[in-house]
Amino acid sequence: MPSVHCLHTSISFGVKKILDDINFSISIGDRIALSGANGSGKTTLMRIISGEIKPDSGEVVHEKNTRVSYLPQVGVTFPDITIWEGAEKAFDEMKPVFTEMKELEEKLESCKKETPETGLILERYHYLHETIIESEYYTRNGTIHRVLTGLGFKEKDFEQPIASFSSGWQMRIALAKVLLEKPDIMLLDEPTNYLDLEARNWLEDFLLSFKGGICIVSHDRFFLDVTVNRIAEIYQRKVSFYQGNYSEYENKRSKEMEKAIDTYTRQQEEIAKTELFIKRFRYNSSKAKLVQSRILYLEKLDRLEKPPGVQRIHFSFAQPKRSGDIVLEVRDVNKSYGTVQALNRINFTLARGERLSLVGPNGAGKSTLMRILSKQESPDNGTVHYGSNVSTGFFSQDQGEETSKSISIIEELESIAPTEMIPHLRHLLGAFLFTGDDIYKSLSVLSGGERSRVLLLKLLLNPANLLLLDEPTNHLDIESKNILLDALKEYTATIIFVSHDRYFIQHLATKVLELEQGRPRLYYGDYDYYLYRKKQMQGSEEQGNPEKIEGKKKEIKKNTKTHEEEKKRKNRLKKLKEDEDEITRQLDELHTSVKKLEMLLVDEDVYRDGGKVKEVKTRIEEKKQEHDVLFARWEEIEKEITLLESG
Repeated sequence: MPSVHCLHTSISFGVKKILDDINFSISIGDRIALSGANGSGKTTLMRIISGEIKPDSGEVVHEKNTRVSYLPQVGVTFPDITIWEGAEKAFDEMKPVFTEMKELEEKLESCKKETPETGLILERYHYLHETIIESEYYTRNGTIHRVLTGLGFKEKDFEQPIASFSSGWQMRIALAKVLLEKPDIMLLDEPTNYLDLEARNWLEDFLLSFKGGICIVSHDRFFLDVTVNRIAEIYQRKVSFYQGNYSEYENKRSKEMEKAIDTYTRQQEEIAKTELFIKRFRYNSSKAKLVQSRILYLEKLDRLEKPPGVQRIHFSFAQPKRSGDIVLEVRDVNKSYGTVQALNRINFTLARGERLSLVGPNGAGKSTLMRILSKQESPDNGTVHYGSNVSTGFFSQDQGEETSKSISIIEELESIAPTEMIPHLRHLLGAFLFTGDDIYKSLSVLSGGERSRVLLLKLLLNPANLLLLDEPTNHLDIESKNILLDALKEYTATIIFVSHDRYFIQHLATKVLELEQGRPRLYYGDYDYYLYRKKQMQGSEEQGNPEKIEGKKKEIKKNTKTHEEEKKRKNRLKKLKEDEDEITRQLDELHTSVKKLEMLLVDEDVYRDGGKVKEVKTRIEEKKQEHDVLFARWEEIEKEITLLESG
C-alpha cells in the first residue's frame, strides 16, 4: 500500500534539537492532524515526509510509486503563466500513474491464479483507475473549473496572470494544484489561512471524498473536527497519537495533563517533606539511620519532569464605560464604487451587549460596512446613528500603523496600558504568541502577522464599548483564539466582527448579518441558528410540490417574453424588496423592544413588584408573537423574491 514511514527520525537546527527519534507513518485513507505549540516541529516533519529536507538520523521510507504532494504555508512561486495554466500543471504529476497502471496490468496478466498479492494489485489498479483516470484525467477541464470555483475564483480570473493576484490568492492557486494532483498522500500546512467560509466548506467536502491519505496542520479547530480522525501531537521533540478529532483530542489531553500535574505535584510535596526531615534530623544521632534511608530514597527516586504550563491562560480586559441601551442604528445605508454596488439598503439595530457576526463570501461588502461603521468611509446615502456614550474601537488587518518606532513591543504596550494591566502584560503577550525575547522586538522589524497581534492587544487594552473587529483571529493559533474568545465573551462591550473561523463565530455571535452582493439578511440568533435557517430556506423548494414549483418557474420565465410583462416582474420585485426592508426594520424594532423589556426585569423597582413583573412578561410575549407573524411573512416574501430573480 502506498505510504510513507519516518523511522527513528531526528533533526536539529544548530544546537537546538527539533525532533528526536520519532516514528511516524501515513498511508492511503489516513486522516491525521499534526498538533503542537508554535516551533514544536510540525512544519519540519511535513518537510521531512515530503522529501524537501532530510533528517539528521533515521530514515524516511516511501513505498514504491507513492506520490506525495505538499502545500507549504508560504513561499510558493509560479512561472509567468495564467491561473488556468497553473492548474493544468497538476496533471503533469499524473503521468507516472500511467506507467504504474501498465505495470499493474502486466502483473495481473501474468498471474495464473488469484492470491492475496493479486488482490492487493487489483485494489491498487481500481484505485488509480477510478479516482484518477476516469474521474479526473479525461475530464480535466471540468475538474479544473470545479476546483478553482470551489476555492473562490471567478471564470473571468482563469486567464489572468498568476502574478497579478495577491500572495493570499496565489496560495489558493497552490492549494488548487495540490488538490488536482490527486496524490496518494496530501500534506497541507495551514490550507485554510487564506480561505473564506464558503471556500473552507467546499474544501472540507473535497477532503471528505478524497480517498488518499491526508496530513494537516491547521489552527481552525472546526475544520480539523470535520476532516481528521487522528491527532499526532509533537511535544518535547516526540510524537504521541490520539484517536478522534481535535475536540476529542483536546479533552483527552486535558485529562492527561491534569493527572500528570497532580502526580508531579504530589511527588514534589513528598520530596519537600523528605528534604525537610533530612534537614531537621541530619545531626540527630538517634535518627541517623532514618536520615540515611531518606537520602538514599531521594537519590534513587525517578523524578518526574515538570509538565508544561498547559493550563489555559485566563484574563479579563478592563471593562468599558456603560453605553446607552441602543448602541447603533443603521438605516438604508448604500455604498457603491463606480458601477459596483458594495452595499444595498443595510438596516439593523444593535442593543448593548449584543455581538453581531458579519458573514458572506469575499467581496460581499463586509469590510466596506466595517469601514463605514468605524467612520473610515462615509455611505453614499443612509444614516449610521450611535447611541449615547458610545465609544468605538476598530481593528482591521489593513490598518495603517507607525512601524518606524524603535521602541520594543513591551515598551509600546506599557505606554498605553491601564495601570492595573501592566503586571499582566507578559502573560498577555505570551497568549498572543510573543514569548521569550520576542517581547523586546522593535516595532519597526515586526512582520505583518506580528504587527496585527500588537494592534489587537493595543485595542483591547484601551476599552471601548463598541468593538469593530475585522478578522481578529488571523495569525493566532488555536489556544490563542480560545483565550481571546473567553476574554471577549466576558467583555461587556457590544461587538461587530468578521471572522472565517466557525468555532469562534459559533461561540461569540448572538446575531448574524449575512451579506451577499451587498444585500442584507439579518438572523436573530447565534451562528447555529443562522445555519439552521439557511438550510431550511435552501431546502424549502425541494420540500414543496416539485411539479407546482417547476410550473411556477416556467410561468415566471414565460412572463419575461414581453417587455410589458418583464416590466411588471421588475416592479413586483421592487415592491417585494421594499416590503422585505420594511419588515426587516419592524423585526429589528421588535427585537430591540424585547431586549429593553428584558432589561426591565432586572430593574430593582420592577422585580420586587410581582404585578409589574407579570405585566412586563405579558408585553414580552405579545412582542414575540408579533415577531413570529412578521417573520412568517418575511419568509413568504423571501421565497417569492427568489423565484422572481430566477426568472
